[in-house]
Amino acid sequence: MTRAIRIHAHGGPDVLRYEDVPLGAPGEGEVLLRHTAIGLNFIDVYHRTGLYAVSLPAVLGLEAAGVVEAIGPGVRGLVPGQRVAYAGVPIGSYSEARVFPAHRLVPLPDDISDVQAAAAMLKGMTAEYLLRRTFAVKPGDAVLIHAAAGGVGLIACAWAKHLGATVIGTVGSDEKAALARAHGCDHTIVYTREEFPARVRELTGGVGVSVVYDSVGMATWEGSLACLKPRGMMVSFGNASGPVRPISPLELSAKGSLFLTRPTLMTYTASREELLASAAALFDVIRSGAVRVEVSRTYRLADAAKAHQDLESRATTGSCVLLP
Repeated sequence: MTRAIRIHAHGGPDVLRYEDVPLGAPGEGEVLLRHTAIGLNFIDVYHRTGLYAVSLPAVLGLEAAGVVEAIGPGVRGLVPGQRVAYAGVPIGSYSEARVFPAHRLVPLPDDISDVQAAAAMLKGMTAEYLLRRTFAVKPGDAVLIHAAAGGVGLIACAWAKHLGATVIGTVGSDEKAALARAHGCDHTIVYTREEFPARVRELTGGVGVSVVYDSVGMATWEGSLACLKPRGMMVSFGNASGPVRPISPLELSAKGSLFLTRPTLMTYTASREELLASAAALFDVIRSGAVRVEVSRTYRLADAAKAHQDLESRATTGSCVLLP
């Protein structure tokens, strides 16, 4: 047995239960991990509420760092005692220990700490595929990043700046604006008092941005489309404010032959080669200092409900980590 945060029904943070769950031995191609740090992500809220379906009962969580305790048959390249991290399915990282597919694990270099990895694997590899592969940001591009002071936002702002972009970010307060600017954001828009589409047009001389990275969803959807220049790309990768409405392809043509995509990290790291390359790129920008991993809060695993409350109320900035 191990201790884990499990849900038996969908709902608010109160459905999170800290309880004993079975822990089997690693089978073919699997390893037994002892977690040292666990990432907190908004997708965990989607799984908890049922916006993204999961089979119940379910242990939440898609990201963690830890130590290999045992390996199953057929596992190559990993040994007991080795530090590793992961981001992605199968869910279940909100646990002290678990069995996990070996081919989805990334060995951790000595200069990346467990807490850094748990804070940055999912968010950082998300920033990697968004900025380098979904829309390949190049010098001179103007980009708009919503939730710029959030976990993905801070990493994406710094990485986009590193790639030579002019970075515009939306935030909810002056404090968050200062944080985003400290991480590479050239211009911040406090959406609680400014109309961000008009401000984006002003900042770009009426042209608009080449790409919008939108993890907010319903509340920013219309404004995001209005920020794009002709043939710009709308990248919708989250629903923090709720799912967006259905859209007709004709609407994209009317607004300037826009491109629209709804990518996921799982698709962009589907092969082991893509997974390792994405993680290596992330480790490189952290190592170089171009991206700083901002761990704003840590919580005990048993206090996951409090962590979810803080995340949903926009009380957090940067990355948060659960400690077993």
